[in-house]
Amino acid sequence: MKPYKHIFFDLDHTLWDFEKNSEETLYTLYHEFGLADFGKFNCDSFYKKYKFVNHLLWDLYNKGKIDQKELRESRFVKTLTGLGLEPHQVPIGISEAYTDLCPQKTAVFPYTFEVLEYLKPKYGLHIITNGFKDVQYIKMNGSKLTDYFGEIVTSECCGYKKPDKRIFEHALDRIQVRSQDCLMIGDNLECDIDGARLAGMDQVFFNPEKTKSKLSPKPTYHIHCLSELQAML
Repeated sequence: MKPYKHIFFDLDHTLWDFEKNSEETLYTLYHEFGLADFGKFNCDSFYKKYKFVNHLLWDLYNKGKIDQKELRESRFVKTLTGLGLEPHQVPIGISEAYTDLCPQKTAVFPYTFEVLEYLKPKYGLHIITNGFKDVQYIKMNGSKLTDYFGEIVTSECCGYKKPDKRIFEHALDRIQVRSQDCLMIGDNLECDIDGARLAGMDQVFFNPEKTKSKLSPKPTYHIHCLSELQAML
């Protein structure tokens, strides 16, 4: 492996376990907002529908087709109307409650801290995320991730979203390093892997669900567990 000097991580779905934290939050909201009283769906259906809708909306956001406001305002409306509620039945404040509660959850992927402890003395560690600035810092502080990283680059701060190579170039400029001296680790083939490649960076595709990669050319490296990084780096 090349002698890298800096390593960039995605945050959600790579270090911070978005699915687990989101599921816990949604189960809480299902009960707190009395969604069972409508008699239309159970808690599991609510979680699965939200996960589907949120994924579609984030894809649109990453492609610049909707903004932060529309994403936040529409995800619960689309979820709950898709489960049979009328628009006026969508509880007021449920989106805000999710935004307040979910970032306070602290679940991270297995071996996150062991790997970061191993890497920190050897490399400069940084974050590149499309997540919203107002919640990413809450997530990192609550999960005790902040102290491991130097630069934390959000799409809101630099004006570009992954996979636009300019967000990676912005990060490289911030630490004054060449792309060939850096490695990007993320779970999203388009945003993290293809985006880093466009910026001249090698990439590690983090694929805990072991889905088949359709990206061509293939990622520089491919792992299923963060612990594999210790043998690689």
